[in-house]
Amino acid sequence: MRGIVLACGNTQSPLITDGDRFEVRRVAARPGKDEVDPVVADLGDRRLVVHGTDADLNAVALRLMRAERLADVPVGYVPVDRDSAVAELWGLPTDPGRALDLALSGDPDRVSLVRNDVGGVLVGRGSLGPVRGVGYGDDTVVLRGQASRIEVTPDPERGPGLLVHVIQKRLFTRSVKTTAARAFQLGCLPVEVTSDGVPHPRPMGKWTWYRHTEDLRLVRGVR
Repeated sequence: MRGIVLACGNTQSPLITDGDRFEVRRVAARPGKDEVDPVVADLGDRRLVVHGTDADLNAVALRLMRAERLADVPVGYVPVDRDSAVAELWGLPTDPGRALDLALSGDPDRVSLVRNDVGGVLVGRGSLGPVRGVGYGDDTVVLRGQASRIEVTPDPERGPGLLVHVIQKRLFTRSVKTTAARAFQLGCLPVEVTSDGVPHPRPMGKWTWYRHTEDLRLVRGVR
């Protein structure tokens, strides 16, 4: 399979240069419409590969969603961070050579794409905290009071869409309560929100993450 690799920001690897199987397009970190849309329009039967951070993959998934191309564009991912939440969640290699080979030759798998109510998406991990308020996973109360942190990820187990992890830390203990849901809604005192490593510009007193109606076609090599 041939592809176009979006090398985001200052990402560099001796393995990822123009070759027989792929062409490299260098773009900014968290590339926007002017950089991503022309590449998607030029794909033809080639595969799109993102070489960068979870935030870069987030930006590309957002453009595919807005261009209504989620259904027909398989996306490979070569993470530059070994602690990538996306790689951990979906079982992707973090070694550049193995990740590139999988991205170009593996089978795409439909995985949950999570949206928020301010126009963004989530492909790996979102977090809020410390938080005090009331939170719901669908109709289930997952928080009433305070928590050290809440983390939300797409659900890798084919559940309703996302997993909500309410984390409580004490002096010597840490507890996590996990709820599977299609949507998570929170009303709280203003709290910092981070999506795929990118902080929201301002504290928020309410927040929603929910499963998008279309999935992301992420190359995982899983049939």
